[in-house]
Amino acid sequence: MPTNPNTVPQHTEGLRWPVEPAQGGWYTDAEHQALLKVWTESDDWRTGWKQSAYCGAFEDAFAAHTGVEHAVSFNSGGTAMEMVLRHLQLAPEDEVISCALNFVGPHIAVIGQGGRLVLAEPDPATLNLDPADTERVMSQHTRAILITHWNGAVADLRPFLDLAAAHPHPVHGPPVVIVDAARACGGRTPSGARVGAEGWATVFSFESKKLMTTLGQGGMVTTSDPELAERLRWLRAYGGRDHWGTNQMLSKAQAAVGLVQLSRLDEMNSARVLRAHSRTRALADIEELTLPPTLDNGQHLYYRHNLLVPEKWAGAGRHELMNHLANRYGVGSIISDPVTYLSHGLIREHTQGQHCPRAEQLAARLLCPILHPRISPGDEAAICHAIRQAAADLARTRPTD
Repeated sequence: MPTNPNTVPQHTEGLRWPVEPAQGGWYTDAEHQALLKVWTESDDWRTGWKQSAYCGAFEDAFAAHTGVEHAVSFNSGGTAMEMVLRHLQLAPEDEVISCALNFVGPHIAVIGQGGRLVLAEPDPATLNLDPADTERVMSQHTRAILITHWNGAVADLRPFLDLAAAHPHPVHGPPVVIVDAARACGGRTPSGARVGAEGWATVFSFESKKLMTTLGQGGMVTTSDPELAERLRWLRAYGGRDHWGTNQMLSKAQAAVGLVQLSRLDEMNSARVLRAHSRTRALADIEELTLPPTLDNGQHLYYRHNLLVPEKWAGAGRHELMNHLANRYGVGSIISDPVTYLSHGLIREHTQGQHCPRAEQLAARLLCPILHPRISPGDEAAICHAIRQAAADLARTRPTD
């Protein structure tokens, strides 16, 4: 989807470093060779581009990597989320709880599949869905809790699984726990499990900016529910022979590249974590900025390196800092993400009357300067220097006390 102009500096022309990376996972000769092999073998009318063998191998490898029974590939993470929710056959009164501070995609999917989106507050430290506020908004109509591993910070799913067990729906039983892991592929939960192994269903995205990518688009669902896995397989392929479905298949070339990216995922994530921890150390003494938590063992993959400005800088001050970073230092940054009901008209209309003041306040303090493991050490040092100087410049005109 196009970038929301309200989430980036006012002027982005001529930035030395862009507002966000155009590609998250990066390619090596191994991906190039895999793509060339597929191209060569498929450029024959007897063979063509039928993808089943490659997609099957990719799904098997992904299931083994995450430790689940089933992995089902899709042409995008957004499509995959839609189909997981479709399996629930949501009625208008059926509620799906999700964090208000989020990417709009999962919220649009809930609305599109006929359910009622119920918003809850983020945890102030991780900015993931807060279990206590989730319990506050649960009701007898709750069908699902939709948790996003937000910006690479892996949420602890155990409190939500316990909440679901303690608040069963009168007809459907305990609400299911659905996970949006688009920004946390390869991470580990606090229990030590791979992201994708816990919960009823976990949705991954391989879009260009993600931690691993399959030629710009692609997605995967992991689950240990055989009924869900079976239905997802025919939903993506015209319904098999008996059901509704459409063409949502991952391509042969994407699957071939995905196999290589998956084999390199831990290596790419480790490089990202090292870079993020280095940046945190470099900025640790800047009093005006709250830095992301430093977590090891795959519990934070730093899809973004979140900074929070002081409460007195919220809104206008945060924008001033973003614009100053861009105009004076050439450093791009992005607000990732705003509160969805404030940034998307459909969600705003659907959730009228709902209000999450903590989410609004945190979002007004948030900015994410450009981060990528492939930025050179010299450029990274220049970016850190720019953040330090820009914060000091603003502190002279906008005191924090």
